Amino acid sequence: MAGAFKVFLAGVAGAAITVASAQAGGFSRGTADTDILFEEGNFSMRAGATVVAPQRGYATINGVAATDGNYSDTYFVPTGAVKLNLTDYARCAGTYTQPYGGNSTYGPQAIAAGLVDGTGLVSRQFTTDEFGLTCAAMFDNVGSFGELGSGRLSLIGGVFIENFTYAETVQFQGAVITGALLAAGQPALVAGAVGGTLNGTQGVLSFNGGYNPGYRIGIAYEIPEIAARVQLLYRSQVTHNPAGTFVTAADALAGGTGTTLGNGTLPQSLELRAQTGVAPGTLVFGSVKWTDWSVLQTLNYTVTGGPLPGVRNLEFFWQDGWTVTGGVGREFNDWLSGSVSLTWDKGVSTTEDVFTDTWTLGAGLRMQGERASLSLGGAISHLAGGSVAAEAAVGAGGPGDTFAYTVGSDWAYAIGGRFTVNW
Repeated sequence: MAGAFKVFLAGVAGAAITVASAQAGGFSRGTADTDILFEEGNFSMRAGATVVAPQRGYATINGVAATDGNYSDTYFVPTGAVKLNLTDYARCAGTYTQPYGGNSTYGPQAIAAGLVDGTGLVSRQFTTDEFGLTCAAMFDNVGSFGELGSGRLSLIGGVFIENFTYAETVQFQGAVITGALLAAGQPALVAGAVGGTLNGTQGVLSFNGGYNPGYRIGIAYEIPEIAARVQLLYRSQVTHNPAGTFVTAADALAGGTGTTLGNGTLPQSLELRAQTGVAPGTLVFGSVKWTDWSVLQTLNYTVTGGPLPGVRNLEFFWQDGWTVTGGVGREFNDWLSGSVSLTWDKGVSTTEDVFTDTWTLGAGLRMQGERASLSLGGAISHLAGGSVAAEAAVGAGGPGDTFAYTVGSDWAYAIGGRFTVNW
């Protein structure tokens, strides 16, 4: 059975799981390819990408049937890794991915509904980049299983750096802006000039944070002869304090563009993965992952200077996320294998948005050569419906969005691939 499972140990499950994980809950996207540490050979290099097309749109806005198209944008998740064996018992891998992100563009009906508080949301883009170095110390002959061979224990640890970029475009309702400035004590002449200049124009709030460090630690135990592996991996949270700007058409009236300083935390996570051979050429695998999305309650920021200074926040009020995956892999012949997986992701939303429960069916194929392999995968996800109530009062903050809305049961589609070289 050992020879038949060389393909699986090289990652047959990866084609299905990598594509499915790009649609995980909250802002989750890519996962660092630390599994390359278990690749055969002294040197391994792997690169891939996944394209995800979520079809999420409003069903109703303020109780009226929505006419806008989907607001969720198609996105791209790259991944890359290089592994080098330092000794027979120690190896390290450099990795790159985009662990978190979110992209959306809104139609005229949603923009108009948002103008009730003076700023209708036009679009939002959020991405992070992660560069990591992870190493494993491996110990053979840890436990004996008779004809199945002996076990191997791996201690895993590493560091990574992660950045944070965010851009939000809003459209202004001048009369509401004028009223807010008057309420804040601005002279009528100033308030009227700013509100009149901003009316119908757009502003861009942006953050561009530098790289901040984090770490990951873990442990794995394998019985190579039957392709069995159990792995527990922890990834730390990272706090960001990104600087940026708030650019509007009224900046000249205020003597320049407003500057921003934000504060927010992206979550820690803990994942348990397992796989084992159950028959010649057949493998089962699964994982359970907890992500601490409840750490993302608000992203607080301060605007200094410009026509609209002040302390503000972006509200999320999320709860923790859970992702559960199960699947099976099968070797068809010496060069072709495949896998299918089913993933359930618990929705993280509470009151502010509709990141709801998601079910994802993924499938993948792996074509294996002597020193190279190509994996291709696809997935389809069902996104549960949901609803969000309006705030108790316009601009009051707290639970609820600027306007009430519902979404129906929607779908998302993904395709991806990755190429591996070993020697």
